[in-house]
Amino acid sequence: MRPTLLILAAGLGSRYGSLKQIDQIGPSGERIIDYSVFDAIQAGFGKIVYVIRESFNEEFNEVVVDRLPQNIKTEIVFQEIDSISTMNKYSVERIKPWGTGHALLSAASVINEPFAVINADDFYGADSFKIAAKYLSSNNSISEHTLIGYTLKNTLSEYGSVSRGICKADSNSYLESIVERTEIKILDNEIIFKDEKENWNSLTGEEIVSMNMFAYKPTVFEYTKNYFEKFIEENGSNLKTEFYMPFVVDSLIKNKEAKVKVLQTNANWFGLTYLEDKAIARDAINKLVEKEIYPKKLWLNG
Repeated sequence: MRPTLLILAAGLGSRYGSLKQIDQIGPSGERIIDYSVFDAIQAGFGKIVYVIRESFNEEFNEVVVDRLPQNIKTEIVFQEIDSISTMNKYSVERIKPWGTGHALLSAASVINEPFAVINADDFYGADSFKIAAKYLSSNNSISEHTLIGYTLKNTLSEYGSVSRGICKADSNSYLESIVERTEIKILDNEIIFKDEKENWNSLTGEEIVSMNMFAYKPTVFEYTKNYFEKFIEENGSNLKTEFYMPFVVDSLIKNKEAKVKVLQTNANWFGLTYLEDKAIARDAINKLVEKEIYPKKLWLNG
């Protein structure tokens, strides 16, 4: 059974104001999301599932899905605040959905096979999809998942600070914890971050970090649903709090419900955190095209 790629794209509309404002970084107008799909198909994934907001369904199809080759199997599911039924009540004033963990649950009805999950607006690199596909195709344990870990220095922006989840794993590469570090930046050729006491500390750059790329077995859905119920019971009145995927992973580990293997990639990750990142992203893609890692035009019908 070929694995599925789940792409979390429900935040695109709110982040960019309009889907058509998603930056085109490829030489033929490709967007970051296009390279993720291309890499996934090349790695052996059999289906792409997009989680979006229903309000930009038509626009998303026009800009993204309709440009794909017809032989790529795709499905779209919607993430709305009420897309997952819950026994617990939440504030009627709450408008926005509940975050990436909630987005994951929104796809449960269309995914019955092992799958990987990524953010729509991040570039993960071909190697990461190969690692995820190999893991999902070869590991048969229903209670083991994996996190694709990136080397910190391969994920930083030259133009400002970032937040990263630094992974701690045991001697067998099983995840023990993810510690969120904020305001990580490069200063005078040194990588530093600000801790809880507002003190600056150094990092080597070799730390393994989570960039929200996970590979799951379908059993994760039931656990996530149960955890989501508890989350709403405790946070239903909060208008801003969100239910993130790392919360689920952390809970799985602490409650010994599953193991999470950390598989490291040497790929370079990038996103468009700052306006200046766009030029770097375009340059990086152009270099990959020059090396013939990607064709100049990804989709002939695009």
